[in-house]
Amino acid sequence: MLRLFRRREREDQARTRSAVRRTSRRWFRRVTGVFQRSQIDDGMWEELEEILISADVGGATTMKLLDSLRDRIRDEGITRPEEAFDVLKGEMVEMLSVEGADRVMEVEEPPLVILMVGVNGVGKTTGIARLCKLYMDQGKTVLLGAGDTFRAAAVEQLQTWGERLGVGVIAHRQGADAAAVAFDSVQAALSRGVDVVIIDTAGRLHTRSNLMSELRKVRNVIARQGVSRSQRVVLAMDATTGQNGLAQARAFVEDMRCAGVFLAKLDGSAKGGVVLAITDELNLPVLFVGTGEQAEDMAIFDARSFVEGLFES
Repeated sequence: MLRLFRRREREDQARTRSAVRRTSRRWFRRVTGVFQRSQIDDGMWEELEEILISADVGGATTMKLLDSLRDRIRDEGITRPEEAFDVLKGEMVEMLSVEGADRVMEVEEPPLVILMVGVNGVGKTTGIARLCKLYMDQGKTVLLGAGDTFRAAAVEQLQTWGERLGVGVIAHRQGADAAAVAFDSVQAALSRGVDVVIIDTAGRLHTRSNLMSELRKVRNVIARQGVSRSQRVVLAMDATTGQNGLAQARAFVEDMRCAGVFLAKLDGSAKGGVVLAITDELNLPVLFVGTGEQAEDMAIFDARSFVEGLFES
């Protein structure tokens, strides 16, 4: 749990457990049934593998998880399936726990500059609004930057959120240089003494080379304003796309040195197992999850709450 927001801990745990209900009902409650057999046998391993892969945990991550479980069972002399079940949950929590993730989004040297990246349609702009609300609820001042100057109505969409939340939005005309928007946003934050500035970006992955070049330019322009230590690139992903979204995300991870993931639409997906693949295959922590439609519908990701929610009856 991110240290800055621990006062929300119980609320976030409840939101997370609620958000994974579809995944739990569709897939992970079947895992509970697997461990109700009388003994640990080959059939158990085969069924576990099938369920985890079907839940979008992914082949490579599934095998890593099951290999770790086999090793623990052997090394600890475990013979009872219910004991193996507890070990599996512990292995999942460990896989999802990334060292230092609880500090990465703290406002240590204002302004904290958050650059939100990801393909179009994954929920970047809504995620920005939710992050804005989260920081405001902690008493922080926030400024938004409308850096998606490519997509029609993107600027207007962010301005609408700014009006709803009562925060300023730095915006240029559609088609303007996104790096110029980022520059003006950071300068405005510095001059106004703002704690957090969150900048939207374009996500037209079908022109990947041009997009990544533009995003690197935006990142470098921000860094040159003396805020490189407090700049964070957050990757927005859509939980409903599962492994397909993971493939899209790799392009951003390779180019942008992302700090972590904002996983949107978790409440609307039965593919929540992708959270394990994100941490394992992308080597990124999941920082936040979207849990509904409103600005307050998000949770700070907590590995133990997530795993407990998956197996909640």
